[in-house]
Amino acid sequence: MKQIYFNHDGGVDDLISLFLLLHMDDVNLIGVSAIGADSYVEPAVSASQKMINRFSKHPIDVAASKQRGKNPFPKDWRMHAFFMDALPILNETNKAHANLLKQDAYQDIIEKIRNSPDSVTLLFTGPLTDLAKVVTVDPTIVDRVERLVWMGGTFLDKGNVEEPEHDGSAEWNAFWDPEAVQTVFDTNIHIDMVALESTNRVPLTWEVRQAWANERHFPGVDFLGVSYAAVPPLTHFQTNSTYFLWDVLTTAYIGKPELVQQHAVKANIYTEGPSQGQTYIDDIHGRTVSVVDYVERDAFFKYITDLAKHAK
Repeated sequence: MKQIYFNHDGGVDDLISLFLLLHMDDVNLIGVSAIGADSYVEPAVSASQKMINRFSKHPIDVAASKQRGKNPFPKDWRMHAFFMDALPILNETNKAHANLLKQDAYQDIIEKIRNSPDSVTLLFTGPLTDLAKVVTVDPTIVDRVERLVWMGGTFLDKGNVEEPEHDGSAEWNAFWDPEAVQTVFDTNIHIDMVALESTNRVPLTWEVRQAWANERHFPGVDFLGVSYAAVPPLTHFQTNSTYFLWDVLTTAYIGKPELVQQHAVKANIYTEGPSQGQTYIDDIHGRTVSVVDYVERDAFFKYITDLAKHAK
């Protein structure tokens, strides 16, 4: 049984990731926290609690992060958490067993890792700000971490950031807080990066949406379709708002690693200037990371759809 702590930043993809984790047989989800990066933290935390109340078989408390990043996500993206929090399926009367913790997310991460009987895999589908705080406050905690699985970074020439005064080379989770990435890179935690190289292979197309619509008689599949109705479809061309299943691919890798291929590189990050947030190959001063660069697309969509069919 994998001991997993999940830290996310409240987007549709993040909350669907939580939904899928709750239906993985080989995962023991020991903690959940949300940070207000690609969301506002209040609805992100609330939606997380409701997701656990609706779909989890056992209590899991949720922590909110008070940490802040350097480069804010677009406001329109951050609004999606309000949509998720208002979904009827999450607002049915259910047993409330997901309490909101008083302690900050980074404190919860430390506590959950310390109390785990086994080493813990950290799943981060947002920025690494809370983890940077963890290793700054308690550097010894890394000895209890099995690995970090992070949706972030890219080694492509073009990232997915299109912002003034930036050269477009960064991925958003790294761009939000480049210094946090540097802090985590400076540790000896084993890092699996699910980079844009692989997530670009799983766009949310009309074909995918239609496949879910065809099986909406399954409550969990209908939940996927309704949730992703909040984000714009990929129709004619890619834009800064084109939706790929970034976080869900990262989460699926936790449950079924054979879906992907990866290779090791020595990586570094620019923390300032027009390239801030860009992860780049640095064979001299870089640290080793394992980069997921390929995914079996059809097997991936089948896996997450099958997981959704387990929902009652």
